[in-house]
Amino acid sequence: MAIWQTVSSLATGFGTLVLAVATFSAVRSSNRSARIAEQALAAGLRPLLVPSRSVDPDMKVLWSDRHVVRLGGGRAIFEEQDGVIYLAMALRNLGAGIALLHGWYPWPSRQFSREPHVQPSEFRRLTIDLYVPPGDAGYWEGAVRDEADDARPALLKALADREPITIDLLYGDQEGGQRMISRFVIMPASTTDGWYCQGSRHWHLDRPSPR
Repeated sequence: MAIWQTVSSLATGFGTLVLAVATFSAVRSSNRSARIAEQALAAGLRPLLVPSRSVDPDMKVLWSDRHVVRLGGGRAIFEEQDGVIYLAMALRNLGAGIALLHGWYPWPSRQFSREPHVQPSEFRRLTIDLYVPPGDAGYWEGAVRDEADDARPALLKALADREPITIDLLYGDQEGGQRMISRFVIMPASTTDGWYCQGSRHWHLDRPSPR
């Protein structure tokens, strides 16, 4: 009798162990599936900004003071008028999600620099919401209006000497997450033929970088 009770207890214990293992495996599989689904959703919302192509259509760029320019594909604006420095870049979104631009940071004296980006709190916030659709072209615009702005002297010198400048853009997906910083260089196209932009580096802020 005792032997059968022992066998019964062992069988019950073994069955419980098998059930626990199966439950653990199911939970782990479910968690893995949830993570895969979450990653797929994030990838579907993730933007990636690069300079637009020369064949992309021209865009009309309008600032709050009604200053207006026509911006060609792959081109940039770097000019001064009535004491205001105007900047703009033609962009293309290679990502699968809408790019919502948050801010910008100028590096007037650095071109293709390996200098780390500044903290997001140091970026100059945009006064309007700018979006670049996935797989399509758009633009960024900025302006320096304050005569006491720290970046103003170096920007004016670069403009007068037709020297390249660097602009870091802070942006994210349409929900405000997956923030990225992309570095661009505004370069003179020739001695008299305007400016164009070139991409340099990309940093992820809310997820591990790919390198």
